[in-house]
Order: sequence, then structure tokens, then C-alpha cells
Amino acid sequence: MDWLVQGRGWRDPGNLRELRKEAERSAKELEEATKALEKRRSTIAASEKELKSKLTALQELERRLAVMRQPVSQMVELLYEQPIAGGGVFPFMTEGADQRTLRALTDATQIVAVRQQAVEQTSALYKEAERLVAEAQELRAGNLLAEAQMAAEVDTLRQRSDKIVKSLTAALVKLGIKIDKVGRAALGCDPLRAATAGDYPNGLIPKGMLCPLQQKGFSLRADATIAFVSLNEAYRKRFGKPMCVTDAYRSLAEQQSIYYRRPGFAAVPGRSNHGLGLAVDLCGGVERAGSAEFVWMEKNSKKYGWFHPSWAYSSPFEPWHWEYDPKMDSLL
Repeated sequence: MDWLVQGRGWRDPGNLRELRKEAERSAKELEEATKALEKRRSTIAASEKELKSKLTALQELERRLAVMRQPVSQMVELLYEQPIAGGGVFPFMTEGADQRTLRALTDATQIVAVRQQAVEQTSALYKEAERLVAEAQELRAGNLLAEAQMAAEVDTLRQRSDKIVKSLTAALVKLGIKIDKVGRAALGCDPLRAATAGDYPNGLIPKGMLCPLQQKGFSLRADATIAFVSLNEAYRKRFGKPMCVTDAYRSLAEQQSIYYRRPGFAAVPGRSNHGLGLAVDLCGGVERAGSAEFVWMEKNSKKYGWFHPSWAYSSPFEPWHWEYDPKMDSLL
């Protein structure tokens, strides 16, 4: 890929953003596939419910068949007990047939009719049972196939996403992001986890959900860090030095401390963008309005999703305060 380091130097810091965008696109594809997975699972659940209904119906048919087999068997036994000779069928054919004989004839006719009806009903039930078995097998096979295809799609996307994130992590390491030996710190730099960090209250984001900056001791949300690194490399290229950072993510306790130490110059604890991992305070010249560094930041920071908020120009005036906007960055 053209974003890779060539020789010993970083060829173009802008390519880090391209890699991040690719990681974010991959994350979005994975998210959409996961949603499709959940939707398909709902469909499969409905199909399984239908399958269960068919199997229940099949069991009921089997029960009815068992019940119907019993009278048919009894009828056969009864006919065998009525031999042709010895007062059986033969008297029906003579003029001396009395009322008892005629009643027996009627009973025999009824037995034959009922037996025929039972045979026909049994045959129809067997056909219905065969149909239900076939439909149940088709549903089961379709569900298994859908589940397998679904799992394969998501697994492929997850592997692709993991590969891109690893490449992104490697690129960040080459640019000075310190990752521990077992790579746990890299988890916080995964763009997939950026939105998840937003699920935590302001100032209470776990350390493992944050991505460290090149500037030691500071961290931000994953997407903000990656964008800041790109901005930092562009700044380094222009001024020959990295940006100076005095503050980034602030825990709730740190927000409370600053609020009481610097009244009027800090947001109410729990409301600061620092507590969301989306803001930095800069030094090294940027903190002076009108300086070359500040003017460069005004002109170039938005290319990387960073901006100087309007309130920071006047109430209170904080030239050092800069914020990251994921929506702005997504449009670049």
C-alpha cells in the first residue's frame, strides 16, 4: 500500500488519514453486516417457530394415526370372528334370514364402510405427514445454510477489519504512539471502539478505551487521536517540531480540580469536551492568538477534523483550546 513507510521516514502524514478512513469504512461495513446478521437471525427465529409448529402438527398427526389404527384393527378382528359358514355371512343369502341376521348384515356393512373411511382418512393423514416432514426438512436446511453464510460473511469482514486496524496500529507506532509489549494499549486505538467510548459518562471513560497521543501522558478517543496524529505530522512538517500539548482527556476528578483552581476558565465538571476525549489544550506558540502557529492551526486544523470553537475566541478567550468533531472529519 502507498501509505506504508518508505525507507526510514513517513512518506506522507495525510496517508494516515486514508488508512483511518479505510478502517472506519471497514468498521461501518462490519456494523452493517452485524445488523443484517441480527435481522437474518430474527427471520431464522421466525422460521424456527414455524418449524416447531410443523413438528407439533406432525406429532398430532402421528397421534391421530395411532388412534385410527386401533378401530381398523378391531374391525378386522371382528370380521374374522364372523366366519362364512356357521351363521356367518351365509345366512344373509338365504330367504330364512331373520331380524338378527339382518342386523348382523347391517353391522357388517357399517363396519366395511367405517373401515373404508378410516383407510381413506389414514391415507390422507400419511400424505399430510409426509408433506410436513418435507417442509420441516427444507426449513431446517435453509436455516442452517443461512446461518453458515451469515457467519462466513461476518467473519470475513471481521478479519478484514482486524487486518486494517493492525496496519493502522503499526503505522501509529512508527509515528511515536507508545504501545505496551502485549498490545493491550492498541485496543484503545481501534476506530471500532471510538463510538463505544461515547457510551460512558463524561470524564468516566475507562483508560483501555482511550488511545495515547505521541505526546507522552496524554490520550484521546481513538478517532480523535488518529486525526490528531495526522494533524501533528503536518504541523511537524511545517514547523520542524511536534505540537506541544498541556491537556487532553480529563477524568471527572481532574475536571473538578481544574474547575475549582481556575474558576471561569474551565467548564462545569461533567460538561467539558475534555471529558469526552475530544479536546486538547496546546502550547508551543499555538496558545498565543495571532502567532504563526495559531494562524496555521486556524487554516489547516479543519482538514483533520479539528477546529477552534467560536466560544473560545471570547467567552472565555482560550486560543490554546481545540476540539475534534467526528462529523466534520467524516465529510473530509
